[in-house]
Amino acid sequence: MAAVWMSVLVVLAAVSGAEIKDDRTPCSFVHASSSMVTMGSPVTATCVINDCPALAGHEVEWRLGDRVLPGVVGTTNGSSRAYRVLIPAFNHSRAILTCRLRDAPSQVIGGVVIRAGYPPPVPQNLSCQANLSTHESLTCKWEAILPDSHPPTNYTLHTHIRDLKSNHTYEVPPGVRSYTIPRFGFVFFSEMEIYVKAVNPLGETSSVRLALEPVSSAKFDPPKIVKLLAWGLGCLRLNWDFSQNQNWMKEFVILEVRLKTEASGLWNGQQILDQAKPTRPVHRCSLLHGTQYVAQVRVRYQQSPWSEWSGSQSAVTKETAPTGTLDTWMRVTGNLMRKQLKMLLFWKPSERFRANSRNVSYAVSALKTLSKRTKLCVTAGNHCTFLVPMKAKKVYVVALNAAGKSNPTPVRISHPKAGEAISDVSATSAGNGSLMVRWGNMTSPTLIDYIVEWRPLLKNDLSLVRFETARRNLSNLVITGSFEPYKPYRISVYPRFKDGVGPPRTVNAYSLQKAPDEVPDIRIKKNWQYHVELTWDEIPLAKRNGIIQSYKLFYWDETKRVHVATGDLEERKVVLTGLNSLSVYDAVLMVSTCGGSRNGSMVHFDIKERDPVTSMIIVVATCTCLCFLIIFMFKTCSSKHNRLKVRFWPDVPDPANSSIKSWTSESTQDFRASWDFEEPNPIYLSHLSFFEIPQKPNKKEDVKAWLNNAEDTSDLGESICGSPFIPGFSSSNSDSVPYSTVIFPAPHPHEYLRSESTQPLLESEEFQSPKCYQNVDASENAQCFFGPCGPEEEANAATIQWEDFPFLRALAMNDTQ
Repeated sequence: MAAVWMSVLVVLAAVSGAEIKDDRTPCSFVHASSSMVTMGSPVTATCVINDCPALAGHEVEWRLGDRVLPGVVGTTNGSSRAYRVLIPAFNHSRAILTCRLRDAPSQVIGGVVIRAGYPPPVPQNLSCQANLSTHESLTCKWEAILPDSHPPTNYTLHTHIRDLKSNHTYEVPPGVRSYTIPRFGFVFFSEMEIYVKAVNPLGETSSVRLALEPVSSAKFDPPKIVKLLAWGLGCLRLNWDFSQNQNWMKEFVILEVRLKTEASGLWNGQQILDQAKPTRPVHRCSLLHGTQYVAQVRVRYQQSPWSEWSGSQSAVTKETAPTGTLDTWMRVTGNLMRKQLKMLLFWKPSERFRANSRNVSYAVSALKTLSKRTKLCVTAGNHCTFLVPMKAKKVYVVALNAAGKSNPTPVRISHPKAGEAISDVSATSAGNGSLMVRWGNMTSPTLIDYIVEWRPLLKNDLSLVRFETARRNLSNLVITGSFEPYKPYRISVYPRFKDGVGPPRTVNAYSLQKAPDEVPDIRIKKNWQYHVELTWDEIPLAKRNGIIQSYKLFYWDETKRVHVATGDLEERKVVLTGLNSLSVYDAVLMVSTCGGSRNGSMVHFDIKERDPVTSMIIVVATCTCLCFLIIFMFKTCSSKHNRLKVRFWPDVPDPANSSIKSWTSESTQDFRASWDFEEPNPIYLSHLSFFEIPQKPNKKEDVKAWLNNAEDTSDLGESICGSPFIPGFSSSNSDSVPYSTVIFPAPHPHEYLRSESTQPLLESEEFQSPKCYQNVDASENAQCFFGPCGPEEEANAATIQWEDFPFLRALAMNDTQ
């Protein structure tokens, strides 16, 4: 556009310079109704051509930029010609209107630049504020949004003081939307009228007139609290004053007072006084007794802005005895001797508890009446450990201060109850330094409530233990407190029943997690062909910054192909298989938590290829051991040595073709292995016990004495009745009734019949020889083993020769066995 305008000027200058009459009249000129118009308004322009030979006989046309305008009207006035054009709505912020020769459009004979815009917008949001500090002034501000194509606008600030009937006008620098009136231009307590005027080539506008008293718009400096002290029971008295720059102020102002307790972070009970002066103290009542309060004040005049809050002052209200009850939680920590329980009791103020003092101590008593005899412990903390009798039902907690003591809070002693644990517990971050604890709900009819207990894992101080109580129908609870980010906390949930406390479920939790501070070094624990086992130490709890979610090992060889292996969380190890013994591997361990991951340092390892000599030795040793085992088994099976063979299969005599008289101690050792004495084989003959019979018991008195001997008969009963083949086997020898069990060969080979005698032996009968037990073979030469076979030989029973039975003689019982 600038190039077009320059060409127009050059053409106009050439035409004017080439054809000039004697009176210096130009050949042509262009006249517009206005070079600055309101956007969208009509514009008219006229191109006048005087009597010039160069332009004679040529028609003209109008162009707005590059667009040809229609509706050109030509008129002739003597030797001059005039061409008029009308633009109904000019919508360009800036455009060039030119007059050109129709048959030669590039020949411009005249032109004009036309701009369009709007009148200045009305200034908005006019406001003024007085400054009462060292440099007193009145600053006024307003808002005015101008479009990009808006013509330049000038602003002026006008003031009128009614009482003095004086007017002032202040020129505002271009581009500025505020102005500060000096001190001589206003009076603090006189009402004045203020407005802003905006002017540009298309018009002017004025803001809404603002009427104000300068002092009512002033923002005072923060006041100061002169004195704050206790006044009466539950009241404070406050004296205040203006700052040094406004101490000339003698009018009533609006004062606001706010208080908060020393332990609280929230302000409470703000009090506003409409008529306040520094000479009048302010009283605040209905406060907690014996509590330290922090106070602040601020002021304003009528509708002026509030000043900033003053500095803080603190004071303590007068003390009274504590009131209300405590929230408690008690559990058994040990069972000592002499029927005493070791208890751990925690407490905290309930919503109804008021300490009414800054220095409060607590006493635990076995009875409601607090005395030296009934005191279990006294402390200024929030917990106590003490001993109580096993049968104790309750203890009592009392709060004490200098003014008195509270009513006792009863605490029921709950014993541990097994088998009533909560199914599951989890804890997740709930934001803002809090944790959401969830657990499995229980349906026990004796359930009272749940106790959620937590403490920092990195500190063992019991004073840091906190607890909350949840109703029996709840399964989650949001716990808040001073949870430090990236620090572990142990959370336990106890179910509390009418008859005791169930075992807790415990979980570790973090309010906020991040990547661990360090990653452990990797060690090679085992290294064998194509395999390697890598291990690492556990990260210290203080440096984990969260719950470890995974261990991932990234390793690669010369090919740069990365492999990933997941490590065991509990054992902290990983076994890599399928490795190349000719390659060197690089590995990096990554440890991850819910808040991030961290990589450790890089390590290098390779696979130890097995030595060929070692491999050959292992193969030869294995083959040798296998050959020795085969030879040993073959020798054992073909061996004729009875002592060796009997270890694998016993040689059982045939009862039908042998007699007990022929069984010597040497022969029995062949089929009676050492381990068979504990568990007799059922295929043997009856397990018999024998005893020594006194030599020639001819006299009846000697027989009775022998029958009454407890030692002899007990040994016999234990030997016979203690046999594992007898039903009702017992090792006792006091009331045993001796029985005998004999196994007979069956008609078919390798089968035997068991006969269990119910005939009592040596209990109430007279001493006589045992009955004759014969072989099943009913031949005439049947042998008698234990005595005479017929009644005619009973008289000769005493003449038995025990030398004929060497095995029985070897098993004879005596006092030393």
